[in-house]
Amino acid sequence: MTKQKNYKKTLIACYLGFVTQAISANFTPLLFLTFKNTYGIGFEKIALIPMVFYLTQLLIDLAATKFVDKIGYRTCVVSSQVLSAAGLVSMAILPELLPVSFAGILIAVILYAMGSGLIEVLVSPIVEACPFENKDGMMSLLHSFYCWGAVGVILGSTLFFTVFGVENWKILTMIWAVVPLYNAFNFISCPMERLVEDGKSMRISQLLRLPLFWLMILLMVCSGASEASMAQWASSFTESAMGVSKTVGDLAGPCLFAVFMGISRIVYGKMSEKLDLTKTMLACGVLCVICYLMASLSSTPMIGLAGCALCGLSVGIMWPGTISISSQKCPRGGTAMFAFLALAGDLGATISPAMVGNISNMFGGNLKVGLFAATVFPLILIVALAVQLKGKRKEKTA
Repeated sequence: MTKQKNYKKTLIACYLGFVTQAISANFTPLLFLTFKNTYGIGFEKIALIPMVFYLTQLLIDLAATKFVDKIGYRTCVVSSQVLSAAGLVSMAILPELLPVSFAGILIAVILYAMGSGLIEVLVSPIVEACPFENKDGMMSLLHSFYCWGAVGVILGSTLFFTVFGVENWKILTMIWAVVPLYNAFNFISCPMERLVEDGKSMRISQLLRLPLFWLMILLMVCSGASEASMAQWASSFTESAMGVSKTVGDLAGPCLFAVFMGISRIVYGKMSEKLDLTKTMLACGVLCVICYLMASLSSTPMIGLAGCALCGLSVGIMWPGTISISSQKCPRGGTAMFAFLALAGDLGATISPAMVGNISNMFGGNLKVGLFAATVFPLILIVALAVQLKGKRKEKTA
């Protein structure tokens, strides 16, 4: 009798994969001031840390289109966990060992960013290839674990620093490294299926000639930008708009944003069979525009904070929703399609916060002006979804 494969183990490994990515993306920014005080690193150098993180992710996303299918999903996804753990451990060790502390920090960032980039490319297609029903809902639920991971990192780290002191941050870094190290063993033993059978996936050149593919790329850029513009500036916005401390700003800004984003993904995951994905994303795009306008135009701090928090609700299904639409419309896209989608999302998440910061600086550090300018991203997303919906109606008519 053939033993039935336990795909729940695969799902749990993928959930923890996104938790690992949340640790990589959200833990180090909590230490920026600590790095400045401990190692005498200026803010101009500290600003390079997120840039190096996202640039490394972008490069891995691009390279993955070539090497993942050749090396194999299992080897690559196990490597993603090992690299993430190695990066976190290096963060606690290398700054003390190397003559230039900042060089040690950057090496650590590059290591866990490589792991994070691989997670982003691989986890979604691994789940897509499993024989689950209701793939739209499953994808939304999967991506919610990034949100809960972010909330856990912010709350857990804040609690640790309050009880044991921020000077013990290296111990906490080692504790967070246990998550990817443990998960590497999950990925070693869990069942995995091929996304597309050998020889049946589209070549990259074929993929790049599809107009629909470029529409999905535009959706991913706008999804990443709509999410990151608010998420990256939520803490600073809350501090400046409400006049609170950084701790309160972190909890009320990015943490609240992540909670609402996670809620939207879970709710859609449970209700997806009853909802039209494109129409739901369109409604979320409209809500996102309203949220950005609430945050940027309101003179009442609580309305601004509500706009910031509800923005998490509005952007929640944009990223996983675009992946689901792409899988439905282009089932032979293969690993390359998922890699290009991740690349587009990361590109949006890289350029949009920088744009908000630069425009804010042009207007004397007025963050509201920068956030108002970022409204362009959900607006473009609405137009792209309307085009996709129009095409969908033509298909039904035909």
